Amino acid sequence: MNNKIILPVFFLSFLSTILYAQRTPVGGSGTGTQNDSGGSGGAGTIIQQVTGGSGTSKFTQAEAAQAIKEALTKGITEGVKKVSVTDGYFKNSFIKIPFPNDAKNVESTLRKIGLGSMIDNLVLSLNRAAESAASQATPIFVNSIKQMTINDAINIVSNKQTDAATRFLERTTTEQLVAAFKPSIKTALDKTLATKYWKDIMTRYNQIPFVAKVNTDLPDYATRKAISGLFYMVAQEEAKIRKDPKTAASSIIEKVFGSIKF
Repeated sequence: MNNKIILPVFFLSFLSTILYAQRTPVGGSGTGTQNDSGGSGGAGTIIQQVTGGSGTSKFTQAEAAQAIKEALTKGITEGVKKVSVTDGYFKNSFIKIPFPNDAKNVESTLRKIGLGSMIDNLVLSLNRAAESAASQATPIFVNSIKQMTINDAINIVSNKQTDAATRFLERTTTEQLVAAFKPSIKTALDKTLATKYWKDIMTRYNQIPFVAKVNTDLPDYATRKAISGLFYMVAQEEAKIRKDPKTAASSIIEKVFGSIKF
């Protein structure tokens, strides 16, 4: 069968699955509609997920939502645990916070005149600030996860991308997370002397004739980088759960994610 035939067949199969899910409530054959209330025909609607094997596995919309939320919460917990220790950010090349990109001229100029240690001190202190503040991110993330709707969960479960839940959370909550997390980062920047190092760097740089002025919002930069690093860690945990749901030690996660072939 060539591609021109496969695609229409696959689409029709997928469409029929969606239509079935929308009209079939748990334990009956009524015409309930999909909603977030958990009432008749809503959260209890059965989803049939074609596994590609000899049959199909069933789980409800409510179970899908619960599994997604549990998986993300577990990912957040494990991710935060790994980064909120000394060198959790600094020695992880994937999430290490570098010198601000919009101040690269500052970095290269100061290194050329033998002041590279000032740059290194700032980079270390930025990462120490992220490590120090990371543990305070858990309740902020968990609260965002709780706001996820059943429809959101259904879309995520249907998406076979290994970090689909994490990316959804990233797209929909980053700005709120930045606003909520920034105070913790500001405090940590002061504690790790990052604020002082930044002030020293910019004072020294601005003494150089004819250099372009730089106006970096250090707390905002550090906050966004710290959160981006956390999302990366959560995505790694989500991928592990999708690959082997049993590792999550959760019956609902195993039931939902174990029904899907990735």
